[in-house]
Amino acid sequence: MSFEHLLNFVEHDMRMSHVYQPVMLRVLLAKQGQATVDEIALALLQEDRSQLDYYRTIVTNMVGRVLTKRGLVTRNGPTYQIPNFETLTTDQARQLEQACLAKLSAYVERRGDAIWAHRRQSAGYISGTLRYDILKDAKFRCELCGVSAEERALEVDHILPRKRGGSDDPTNLQALCYQCNAMKRDRDDTDFRAVRAAMGRTDDGCPFCSPTMCIAENELALALWDRFPVTPLHALIVPKRHVADYFDLGMPEVRAIQLLVSEVRNRIFARDATVEGFNSGVNSGEVAGQTIPHAHLHLIPRRRDDHPDPRGGVRAVIPGQTRHD
Repeated sequence: MSFEHLLNFVEHDMRMSHVYQPVMLRVLLAKQGQATVDEIALALLQEDRSQLDYYRTIVTNMVGRVLTKRGLVTRNGPTYQIPNFETLTTDQARQLEQACLAKLSAYVERRGDAIWAHRRQSAGYISGTLRYDILKDAKFRCELCGVSAEERALEVDHILPRKRGGSDDPTNLQALCYQCNAMKRDRDDTDFRAVRAAMGRTDDGCPFCSPTMCIAENELALALWDRFPVTPLHALIVPKRHVADYFDLGMPEVRAIQLLVSEVRNRIFARDATVEGFNSGVNSGEVAGQTIPHAHLHLIPRRRDDHPDPRGGVRAVIPGQTRHD
């Protein structure tokens, strides 16, 4: 590889979607043309501001708070200090440092990789492709606080933790920033065994609990054609769990339904090129027109001229209101 070729690539041909390429080449050049994966990864880590933000949070909210409360350190704005450090001799400071290193070495030897299991958990279980899909569906924002991936690192979280029976199915995954994921992990004391059992609840007399045929399904929801369609290819998306009110569904079920809405919408487009739009919605309660006490979402394809005046859309559920959109 010639100097001219490398320089031309860096200055003219390098197409960057992240900092990775110049950082890796810089490390290789600094290491006499070769470097280990760990050396390159460490250089990337040093450039990752989101990781720095993560450990800032660890310092201020965890370790700094504990040591301050014990009176071992004090804080002045962004700076921590050991009180009366100037009274320590050089040998005393060195002895304390060696004691810390010995404590650290013993802990690492005892715990090994388990020390960092909480940091590896979301990435270790999820393939790169699935991780990207989950983050893309979340518009690269935390689904709890809404922060952008550009401001804070996002992680793929198991809504129902894997160690409590949660799967890697997309319906059980969500995008959380590292702060929200840490708070969820520390504060969530839900007994997920009861949640998992409830997901299997059905009613023998309910037509949606035992459909004869479905269009598509995932772990928590299924789709079927409406037996009394408003328009051709009118579909229903229903949770597998028997629950009457859509607003009583858990977020994993809502996510599962939304995934099927997108899938069935694409199937309808593929089957009928005349479809140009959709009405979608739920009937919640008898006064809202719900006739089957099993939550379901309507996905109704719309075609040009299928109604003489479609303006107002779903407002037509109340006669006379369609003109006010």
